[in-house]
Amino acid sequence: MNWMCLTFSQLNTEQLYELLKLRVDIFVVEQTCPYPELDNKDRNEGVFHLLGYHDDGQLIAYSRLLSPGISYKNASFGRVAIDKSNRGSGSGQELLSVILNYCQQLWPNQDIDIGAQEYLLGFYQKHGFTAISKVYLEDDIPHLDMRLSKS
Repeated sequence: MNWMCLTFSQLNTEQLYELLKLRVDIFVVEQTCPYPELDNKDRNEGVFHLLGYHDDGQLIAYSRLLSPGISYKNASFGRVAIDKSNRGSGSGQELLSVILNYCQQLWPNQDIDIGAQEYLLGFYQKHGFTAISKVYLEDDIPHLDMRLSKS
């Protein structure tokens, strides 16, 4: 996979369209969850868009990386997305590894907090995350807050 990590102003219109389409296809359509996908964080200073392209140029992986203070006190990431046709191929594991590498480069030794869908608890635990909240509903989907401690 070919990776790019860009600020909002570095995205071209094709990249922006592709990442928004991937996010809407998964989080709104596939999960049948109408929610405000465009939350005004994409353009913030300190937000990075991680795009993973297949060799054929198709966007198949995406995540948004957020500096401390935007979503949580600590660094964070979200909108973790793998194109439906590429799930089960190890792309999710690769995406999370790349996310954590970029977070370490951007915010060295910073704890990372996330709001994870409950069904992904084991996936994130395998990468060192621990639950720091009870399960709560966000847009009618069970979530819990998790942290990867760097201290």
